[in-house]
Amino acid sequence: MGVPAFFRWLSRKYPSIIVNCVEEKAKECNGVKVPIDTSKPNPNEVEFDNLYLDMNGIIHPCTHPEDKPAPKNEDEMMVAIFEYIDRIFNIVRPRRLLYMAIDGVAPRAKMNQQRSRRFRASKEGMEAAEEKQKIRQEILAKGRAVALSEVFPRESPCLMTSGTEFMDNLAKCLRYYIADRLNSDPGWKNLTVILSDASAPGEGEHKIMDYIRRQRAQPNHDPNTHHCLCGADADLIMLGLATHEPNFTIIREEFKPNKPKPCALCNQMGHEVKDCQGLPREKQGKHDQFADTMPVSEQEFIFIRLCVLREYLERELTMASLPFTFDFERSIDDWVFMCFFVGNDFLPHLPSLEIREGAIDRLVNIYKNVVHKTGGYLTESGFVNLQRVQMIMLAVGEVEDSIFKKRKDDDDNFKRRQKEKRKRLKRDHPSFIPGGQFSPQALGNRSSPQAICNPRQAAFEMRMHNSTTSASPNTSLTPDGSPSLGGGIKRKSEDSDSEPEPEDNIRLWETGWKQRYYKNKFDVDASDEKFRRKVVQSYVEGLCWVLRYYYQGCASWNWYYPFHYAPFASDFEGIADMPSDFEKGSKPFKPLEQLMGVFPAASGNFLPPTWRKLMTDPESSIIDFYPEDFAIDLNGKKYAWQGVALLPFVDERRLRAALEEVYPDLTPEETRRNSLGGDVLFVGKHHPLCDFIVEQYKSKNTEAVDIPPELCHGIQGKLTLNDNAVLPDQVVESPVPMLRDLTQNSAVSISFKDPQFAEDFVFKATVLPGAKKPAPVLKPGDWEKTNNDGRPWRPQLGFNRDRKPVHLDQSAFRTLGTVPRQQQGAMTWSVFVAHAAWLCSLASPALPHSAPSFCPADLRPQESWRGPTPLFQQTPQRTAGAAPLLAWNRMLQSPGQFQPAQYQGLGPMAYPQRPEDRLDRGRQVGHEGLSPLLALLCCTAAPLAPNPCPAVPTDTPHPPAA
Repeated sequence: MGVPAFFRWLSRKYPSIIVNCVEEKAKECNGVKVPIDTSKPNPNEVEFDNLYLDMNGIIHPCTHPEDKPAPKNEDEMMVAIFEYIDRIFNIVRPRRLLYMAIDGVAPRAKMNQQRSRRFRASKEGMEAAEEKQKIRQEILAKGRAVALSEVFPRESPCLMTSGTEFMDNLAKCLRYYIADRLNSDPGWKNLTVILSDASAPGEGEHKIMDYIRRQRAQPNHDPNTHHCLCGADADLIMLGLATHEPNFTIIREEFKPNKPKPCALCNQMGHEVKDCQGLPREKQGKHDQFADTMPVSEQEFIFIRLCVLREYLERELTMASLPFTFDFERSIDDWVFMCFFVGNDFLPHLPSLEIREGAIDRLVNIYKNVVHKTGGYLTESGFVNLQRVQMIMLAVGEVEDSIFKKRKDDDDNFKRRQKEKRKRLKRDHPSFIPGGQFSPQALGNRSSPQAICNPRQAAFEMRMHNSTTSASPNTSLTPDGSPSLGGGIKRKSEDSDSEPEPEDNIRLWETGWKQRYYKNKFDVDASDEKFRRKVVQSYVEGLCWVLRYYYQGCASWNWYYPFHYAPFASDFEGIADMPSDFEKGSKPFKPLEQLMGVFPAASGNFLPPTWRKLMTDPESSIIDFYPEDFAIDLNGKKYAWQGVALLPFVDERRLRAALEEVYPDLTPEETRRNSLGGDVLFVGKHHPLCDFIVEQYKSKNTEAVDIPPELCHGIQGKLTLNDNAVLPDQVVESPVPMLRDLTQNSAVSISFKDPQFAEDFVFKATVLPGAKKPAPVLKPGDWEKTNNDGRPWRPQLGFNRDRKPVHLDQSAFRTLGTVPRQQQGAMTWSVFVAHAAWLCSLASPALPHSAPSFCPADLRPQESWRGPTPLFQQTPQRTAGAAPLLAWNRMLQSPGQFQPAQYQGLGPMAYPQRPEDRLDRGRQVGHEGLSPLLALLCCTAAPLAPNPCPAVPTDTPHPPAA
């Protein structure tokens, strides 16, 4: 869910919830990349039970990366997704469950936002294409060839919508990936994997929450399960709080603003499209071996500890002298509910509540002042008490006028400061800075300056500028450079200190703002009480629907808010008697129907031809759903992406009636993609549940059977045979050409369905009996914004706050990257020379050599995966600063030692490569690929050590004389 600025506000107000992830990096041994043994203890000093992946938050950074070039085709996208999941799994290392959830068909309330995003993206893409074409023509007019980028077409977010061929192929690739990891990775040995692909209806994060709710309601559920959810959406924080699980952590990418991005025209770094000159890409390295590298650091991850956020909120929400018993869990639910007013994916935020203006703090203060009068809490297990909510909203409405006036004053003060800043910079700025090839370069900038061309012309332009600046700044010049007698020149608009501002017809800070708002936004008079009540009633229904969606599941697949704007808080009068029930038995759209509801006509290539025609044919009965152009109301904002896309709402009945005529044109493959599916459960041969599933396939039992909870970490649900199952001793074909088939498969899959409940069943929003409250983390200094003796606060590394990080400078990192580690003592010069000579021999393959082995003598390369005894076979013990290991040793253990399959066939990305692809894996290392110091040592060591790996004495304290 998009809540702009929510995470920024939360991390600044409650900084101790953030923890930097400790990530173990893969090592190389004899030129072979040794996969990380994820069965070892977690380096973050905490053990997680379940890992949930909101896959749409993974797909987007893999298809549109910011730290490396974009993939050139769909196969590279899939490999990037595999590597991303591997990295998350290495950091978290779950011991019981891995749940992958891809967004399926969304509720109608969410589809309106998807429609707005996709229409906006299509419009921005067309504008960007026109700009690129214009710049390309200008470059061609100068006689230059344009070096166009060769990347996969950027169709996101249309690409990542349920029903497209890409999402169908992604599900196939993930099934292959899961089977491969269950066969080869020891960290997956006793793991249960559930895949909920795009055919299963529901948003990914809400499918995860629905699974957690239903498992919590089972008698075999462990109340002390430690959950970890991976995703970048802000609503994951509120969803995690809504579970009332004491151990819930979120992992997400660390946000770093102002990242360098490649040019959209030539795909080169260092400039934007408008500054592109169409120059050919310079060679990166002697043989262009660094062409795919970008001068940015690798994306890092952070943990968000909701148990620490609960500590903060408990201190902030605790109220004394209440007329009723204080319940912290109920106050958490009220806090989540109040966050909905500042923004969510289903409702527009109230005009008077902006999160950047401290709206949540204002709501909390009003809540604490009014709750004494309400006689109880606002919500209970996802159901809203409208009478109490009315008291809160009317209290906000009393200060709306002052909020609007303060917003105007703050905006004017900000503009004044910016104007003074621009004047100061203009005054202190040098009178002339050469541009282009002679422009100053920042120190440490790795991007090379532009190549020098026609220096005489550049020097002439600089001389002419010097001659013109010697005259009066307001004196106009003739074409030959001499001062003109016609007087001064008129200052251009771009030289003005003022910036163009969007026109604001509402003027909320002036009297009569409510009348102007309803007239401009809704085209009705503010005196029309009936219409205003209709808007308020729809908004109140939306608040009830959203809270029910968070705590109980989707209350209605068909409901949506039918307006583009929200009412005022002062209009929430008389809402106590408004109905808040929803129709029962509603069904979601089918995947292709959703595509017709959210895609613009420009994205019709994802749809069947006859369906696509409905978007473009002027005689189509639904042609009005697909406008070629539409207005964007900035609604008081500055940028277009913050505005409101004024699109017509889709009429479900008209859409279904139009589609009835083209349904017979679907092919069998399109009919399959248009059907709704379910979840699939995977286990490996060492999992206690594996034999039970295999017996189901042998008996060909078509009826659903219950999962024995003692065999699957307490997980319960129904199992049914899968037509496209992964079965032991059967080949698993690779959907990615660069990866080979799994010929020795031992994993098995089966269809899985969550435990079912009656439609009126209510999941209790409370802490389960037997749950242990985590040990307090916050200290008195943590309640302040700066708790480091006045210095800016920095997040700790790992979950152990007593960990002392070691800082190394760049030279130390370079040394660690080129010099092998020694087990004992300091490295002597002779050992370093031997290592340098060995690297030199690798650069000259004609010389006979035998590479030295840096693996322990008693460890063969085939056994380098094993490491120590897996964590789930160790006796639980406490370590300093770490949480106690959870008792997954209670589950049944399968006899036999786990043997990773086909280690020799694994490529550097830890999944099997095709035999023909492994032939070119070796890369010759020349002196140009080494650091300057090491290259010099190679040249020095070559005559000293003709045999690269002799028994070099280790007692030489200094380099020999030349």
